[in-house]
Amino acid sequence: MVLSGRGPTVDRAKRIGGLVREIKTRWPIEVCLSAGLMGDEHAAILKEAGLDRMNHNLNTSERRYDAITSTHTYADRIATLEAAKRNGIESCSGMIIGMGEESIDICEVAYRLRELEVPSIPVNFLIPIDGNQVQNDGSLTPERCLRALCLMRFINPTAEIRVAGGREGHLRSMQPLSLYPANSLFVEGYLTTKGDPVAETYAMIRDAGFEIEGNDAYALEQKTLENASRSEGGQSQFRIPGGGNELLKPEIARA
Repeated sequence: MVLSGRGPTVDRAKRIGGLVREIKTRWPIEVCLSAGLMGDEHAAILKEAGLDRMNHNLNTSERRYDAITSTHTYADRIATLEAAKRNGIESCSGMIIGMGEESIDICEVAYRLRELEVPSIPVNFLIPIDGNQVQNDGSLTPERCLRALCLMRFINPTAEIRVAGGREGHLRSMQPLSLYPANSLFVEGYLTTKGDPVAETYAMIRDAGFEIEGNDAYALEQKTLENASRSEGGQSQFRIPGGGNELLKPEIARA
């Protein structure tokens, strides 16, 4: 669940808690909330409602924070994560890479997340959206993206490293390699931008030799593919180059 704004009032936190409680009653799922700056009173209300995880990204290093935002401080974000932890809510916090930072800034964020014992770390790569004040700084090659993911894994060996926004556009053909340092992906888009279809992401994971845990839809698709393969004597998974259904070049097919 995501809300825009600086952060909820206590009354709004209570209303959000009601929604969390209703969701948890109806469906057996974990709930993660991203709602801005919050303190102990907010966190206690949400914990009592059954909130499992709170997302609040650091986004960049402390030394660069003033260059990115002026509406709040780095300390405000740290305080929100600490409030969640004190009240027994798991944290989800990461960063956005490609906003003019240096390698030392990525290292600083990785170590700070380790200090905070954050169990879920989304690594976003800046998506260049027209009109945004912060645009792609030109640093994001597929290699640099992979290095950043590996760094997060080395410094946070037990955390869930999540390949998040911008993976399709910046990692491109190197996306399968991200599955080695990371163990989670965002699929079918982000808050405001499109992403690759989930079927393509599933195929990439299969082709790289990995399996998805705890996903009933993926397990069903796997079973369907296996049954089809057996019934057709080993169905080919060959992908026709260039798209479409015709393998031969037009001039060859006519001949």
